[in-house]
Amino acid sequence: MDSSLWWYVALVLAVGLERVAELVVSLRNAAWSFKQGGVESGKGHYPFMVVLHTGFLAGCLVEAIVADRPFIPALGWSMLLIVLAAQGLRWWCITVLGHQWNTRVIVVPGLSLVAAGPYKFLRHPNYVAVVAEGVALPLVHTAWVTAVVFLLLNIPLLTVRIRAEEAALDSALTK
Repeated sequence: MDSSLWWYVALVLAVGLERVAELVVSLRNAAWSFKQGGVESGKGHYPFMVVLHTGFLAGCLVEAIVADRPFIPALGWSMLLIVLAAQGLRWWCITVLGHQWNTRVIVVPGLSLVAAGPYKFLRHPNYVAVVAEGVALPLVHTAWVTAVVFLLLNIPLLTVRIRAEEAALDSALTK
């Protein structure tokens, strides 16, 4: 493997470790939410989401290595900037939502809708980060098949996910 591929493997592993950090925060926030009377919705899509996101990271590595995808500097560096921006947006969302952020759909009745930070501009800014990263991370090392497959599988998942979140929020806010 050439040095660009080693760096790419390190990048994908770092994103994987970031996902582990998200899960730690999510578990902590889920415990807090349930203690506050939180109600979980949309459980059916969650296992698919976990498999898709895990497969995405694996696909990035497998395609880059097995298909011997090249590092094209103009594409790779620009996609790396998008990956970093997506991580920044994701953690901005996590920080602004505080205890209310979770990888699952858990809504605590009685809490108001967050309208600060990126939520001033978009209803679901975290999914902008997910889509941006889903395209950009594979393209850092021209793993275009992974980018296309993730995007095509993620569109219906996000449709289901956003509907579940909206229904849960509507239900909690009308009580």
